[in-house]
Amino acid sequence: MHEELRCYRCGESLAALTLPISRQDQCPSCGNYVHVCRMCVNFDPYVARQCREDDAEEVFDKEKPNFCDWYVPSADAFDGANKRKENKARSELSVLFGEAADGDDDGEDPAKAAEDLFG
Repeated sequence: MHEELRCYRCGESLAALTLPISRQDQCPSCGNYVHVCRMCVNFDPYVARQCREDDAEEVFDKEKPNFCDWYVPSADAFDGANKRKENKARSELSVLFGEAADGDDDGEDPAKAAEDLFG
């Protein structure tokens, strides 16, 4: 059975996209490009240039669309632990800058809050 492709960033299904994935394809949920190194089976953060394909040209920004001929989308690109860390960091930033958990701010001026914090 073929594994379902999921966005490397948000984990949502990419079943709506047609294969092969084009350079301009984006996740229908979060809008991030998916023809990126982080979404490729050859991506490995623990090897030189973070790519297991020796013949591939080096790509410096692993989350930007590229023209790599070695790109093969990975069904294992999504890492739930990273998503949880991102959500926790966003939540902590919201608290730090006085935003409510639902994204609405509490009416306080962010510049004044920062000045009070560091002033």
